[in-house]
Amino acid sequence: MPTSRYGFEITESCLGCRMKADHRFCDLPPQALAAFETIRYVNIFPKNAVLFSESHEARGVFLLCRGRVKLSFSSAQGKTIIMRIAEPGEMLGASATVSGLPYLVSAETIEPSQIAFIKRDDFLRFLNTHGAAAFAVTEQLAEKYMFACRELRSFNLAQSAAEKVAKLLLEWSARVGAADDREVKITLGLTHEEMGQMIGASRETVTRVLMELKKRQIVRARGNTLTIRDRNALKKLAAATEFIKLR
Repeated sequence: MPTSRYGFEITESCLGCRMKADHRFCDLPPQALAAFETIRYVNIFPKNAVLFSESHEARGVFLLCRGRVKLSFSSAQGKTIIMRIAEPGEMLGASATVSGLPYLVSAETIEPSQIAFIKRDDFLRFLNTHGAAAFAVTEQLAEKYMFACRELRSFNLAQSAAEKVAKLLLEWSARVGAADDREVKITLGLTHEEMGQMIGASRETVTRVLMELKKRQIVRARGNTLTIRDRNALKKLAAATEFIKLR
């Protein structure tokens, strides 16, 4: 299997992909996967590559094979708000592509990524021909809607910036299967300013909260790796108001 200049293996065939069983859209029947391979264009993107921009015409969908992508939009005042971080196996831009409306968010890689692009007309014909693929896209869109509702409720009901930071770190740790009784390492890939854009806080506030968490030995940071040393303590802070001074 060939290797990219960024050091990871390049998956050339969907049928031979090692990750397909872990992701709904990738785990399609062989006939559908074979048809999908004929309409996709695979590329390796560097960090900070813009895949598509908010309000632009939907050209097609992007299947994230490897890497991570941040999805963001701008407020009326020009403030950037990061909605979430997309993980491998996700189909990006599907709602806009299916509806024919402009993209609602902008998508930018936060690390080197392998991504497959499918033109809108090809994608719509593919969904019309393969029911399993259409169902997988529907399920993924429903999941993203439920996720957005949970995130909106969680962060808007939080009483302080510290509570929001704690909730964000817990969410990221859950994605790597963290247990309460062991340390877990998270690769951030985001600056403190970008973390603030996810939770509606300033860069300075995020920095102060993380410094306090390190002082209490709840987390440890080295480079872009954050180690959660005490997840139970972080869960208590996520529901507490003792950090109210850092709001």
